[in-house]
Amino acid sequence: MDIKRVAISAVNEVIVITVPQMDYKGQVAKRINEKMPLATVKGFRKGAVPKALVEKQYGAAIKVEEVNKVVDLALQRFLQTERLNLLGSPLPKVNENFSWDDEELVFEFEIGLAPEFEINLEAKNDIVKYQIVADDAMLDTQIGRIQKQYGKIISQTVVAEGNDVSGMFANEEAGINNRATIDLADFADAKVAKSFIGKKVGDVITLKTKGLFHDDHKLMDYLAVDHDNVHGLDVDVTFTIDEVVAHEPAELNQELFNKLFGDGSVSSLEELKAKIKADAEKHFAQQAEQKLMADVQDFLIENTKFELPDEFLIKWIQSSGEKKLSPEEAATEYSRSEKGLRFQLIEGKALAQSNIQITFDDLKSFTTQNIRQQMAQFGNMNPTAEEVEGIVARVLSNQEEVKRLSEQVVADKMLQLFKEKANPKTKEVTYDQFVAAMYNE
Repeated sequence: MDIKRVAISAVNEVIVITVPQMDYKGQVAKRINEKMPLATVKGFRKGAVPKALVEKQYGAAIKVEEVNKVVDLALQRFLQTERLNLLGSPLPKVNENFSWDDEELVFEFEIGLAPEFEINLEAKNDIVKYQIVADDAMLDTQIGRIQKQYGKIISQTVVAEGNDVSGMFANEEAGINNRATIDLADFADAKVAKSFIGKKVGDVITLKTKGLFHDDHKLMDYLAVDHDNVHGLDVDVTFTIDEVVAHEPAELNQELFNKLFGDGSVSSLEELKAKIKADAEKHFAQQAEQKLMADVQDFLIENTKFELPDEFLIKWIQSSGEKKLSPEEAATEYSRSEKGLRFQLIEGKALAQSNIQITFDDLKSFTTQNIRQQMAQFGNMNPTAEEVEGIVARVLSNQEEVKRLSEQVVADKMLQLFKEKANPKTKEVTYDQFVAAMYNE
């Protein structure tokens, strides 16, 4: 048998396997001999069928089976020996001139190879590591929301200043049909808020979306509109009132503090603000990390150039799933996944260059931290080690969870590596400034 690699490009090759008769002839003969006692052909007793007839009836199928076994085994061993870093898996090439009657059978398999490239984590960059602070304005707004949430709700028949109004936003042409509750203070124009005063349940008000709120992103919540469509959205929407309520704010006293945080942990407005600030900034830190990771991905993909076997991968996507895709569908799927594939290769290269490996201890430690955080969110601030270890063991017995958590550990290692090597600059911002930066505004 002869096996060779034929290069198409640096990342695309064909493996050519030439199989002579001697590699399968003996096994085919053995299979036919084994078949003879069991063969049934009309006009002959079972086991008394002439060998020529057995060969004629079963020989071709047996030959195909045995040759395919030989080829599959040879291909597997060759790939292992050559230590090829494949993208996808080998695809058999169709040869219109192929004949099972040839003395030498030639099989071709197309493969895609991972590219060779270098990565420079210390390259100059303008990536920002945001540190989000909860400013006084945010704290005052949050405290106002708490007082409103824990205060008394009084149903109203007519809209008055300070009321909340619930109803349906609608514009059939723009595909808007969403129920929302509005604080009249959210409107950017006081005239719009004033237009609600005196209205009743069932009344319909027409509003222009352009400039309706101080922040266009609120249209995403109130109208259920995608981010890409909120900026510059200029249509008329109707708002049909179905509920009006007034709020009597809760007093900022020990009873309220205990409801929020438990007995004695907060006992003054200053301590309340400090607690809200700490919790908010802890949450903001997670959001800032997510943005940093996304910015790191974009930077590395943009600044690390290498070739991919695009045509091969599109063909592989066509046939690798449960449902066979058309070339157009496969091309669309590839365009969606290409960025992720590129970063996966970059990530692996960066970790290898820095001799960073993911161990079971890393996975267990990461899972333990996640479990403790989740338990804290549900009020269990001090779980026992036995409780946590039991949950961690159950989680790590699930292969899907292990895969998901391993990906998170790798991403975390990659982010820490980039922070160390690339040293992104830190910038302190308010949450509103962070949101603007997140959407490149």
